[in-house]
Amino acid sequence: MLDVLYEDNHIIAVNKEPGEITQGDKTGDEPLSEKVKRFIKNRDQKPGNVFLGTVHRLDRPVSGAIIFAKTSKALQRLNKMFQNKEIQKTYWAKCTNAPIIEHQKLVHFLVKDSSKNKSSAHTKKVTGGKKSELIYTHLKNNKIQNLIEVKPLTGRPHQIRVQLSSIGCVIVGDIKYGASSANKDKSICLHAKNIEFTHPVSKEKIAIHAPIPHQNWK
Repeated sequence: MLDVLYEDNHIIAVNKEPGEITQGDKTGDEPLSEKVKRFIKNRDQKPGNVFLGTVHRLDRPVSGAIIFAKTSKALQRLNKMFQNKEIQKTYWAKCTNAPIIEHQKLVHFLVKDSSKNKSSAHTKKVTGGKKSELIYTHLKNNKIQNLIEVKPLTGRPHQIRVQLSSIGCVIVGDIKYGASSANKDKSICLHAKNIEFTHPVSKEKIAIHAPIPHQNWK
């Protein structure tokens, strides 16, 4: 069953479970995009193919809000909005340690090693490095220890994971970036909590909120 967070004629947003892939890859596992297509086709009893455009992605072990376009018009406009940084995303990360500085902007230059599917963060310009920026805040939450809210200003691969790790705030379960142990379900405690944007067709303000998973966040 899909956890649909928002839907209209042009857009559908769902709460991605950790472990799901957004689009098809070499694993051959069924991607979330195909699950959403099948959901729409069965629910609406559509006889032909269902159009669904992937606008952005979440790493496989990450959970949270993700948007798909149901029309080519919405896909084209949403793609442009992402390129122009007109869509604001907020993440929650449960980390192994609290940050020393409660609130700040991080700027790094990330270099991706495609052979290892891993990025490294550098504080100064390096060859092949792409500038990556985010703003984080340590949320004093009694139920979730070392909870950090992150607002990425750029969209680099593994950006939040490697930038938080670089300041000693390793995300729980993220052994690729320094966690001592993995979560049993192979997830990491990084969740796309909110997405806010202007609707590409109706122009109304849209705010989508995704509840955090029950597992691993206590």
